[in-house]
Amino acid sequence: MNHRAVAITVTSGKGGVGKSTTVASLGLGLTQLGYKVCLVDTDIGLRKLDLMLGLENRIVYDLVDVIEGVSNLRQSLVRHKEYPGLALLPAAQTRYKEEVSPNQIIHLIEDLKKEFDYIIIDSPAGIEGGFRNAIVAADRAILVVNPEIPSVRDSDRVIGLLESANLAHIDLIVNRIEPGMVKDGDMLSVERVQNHLAINLLGVIPEDKRIIRSSNTGSPVILDEKSLAGKAYANIAKRIIGEEVPFLELESPTLIKRLKKIFHIA
Repeated sequence: MNHRAVAITVTSGKGGVGKSTTVASLGLGLTQLGYKVCLVDTDIGLRKLDLMLGLENRIVYDLVDVIEGVSNLRQSLVRHKEYPGLALLPAAQTRYKEEVSPNQIIHLIEDLKKEFDYIIIDSPAGIEGGFRNAIVAADRAILVVNPEIPSVRDSDRVIGLLESANLAHIDLIVNRIEPGMVKDGDMLSVERVQNHLAINLLGVIPEDKRIIRSSNTGSPVILDEKSLAGKAYANIAKRIIGEEVPFLELESPTLIKRLKKIFHIA
């Protein structure tokens, strides 16, 4: 692909919002579109991207090994067997975030840009030590938010930090939306979340039990053709490369009702 390599940090205001799930699926989505993608896990001490991609048994070296010169990039990148255009640089599991400096991350991302079209950086949650490392080399950011007040409030603070780091291109993904709960007033609507955070809406991911299954089997939900969440991630990958893709009609009647209407079934 002939375009300038782009580094995207995927971050959140709090843990448990589905950030790593998003990174894994978007990485595969961009690979399926023909791009060379590297996922960089900067959550040192708590890596899990390898598990979500089914690569945990193939890790020999990690991000800290590369930075310290114990290994080179070629030795440390773990390639996906079914999608060789996708690679993972795993986080170190037994080291500390303080062992890596922002300048070292900048040089690392510059090296990765020589080989890959997209580098997606999985940021530690919140604003802890590793957050600065995760954003320092990014060209743009994607903020993953759950439709609940604590998540939105924490995300507001993260947006301020991103902007103060001169990261002007910030997109929003609202994850785990349940239209029924929104309708009953038990969950914030996508519109309320977007209006509060005032950043561009990149995508909406519905609550989907298939995500739990996919995380446990090392097969990201985007590979599940029956998953509405997987379809939503595929659409987001297309939006990242600049395609105009309509949003899924999550607020509309259930899929079964829509199918009955299409095929005139009573």
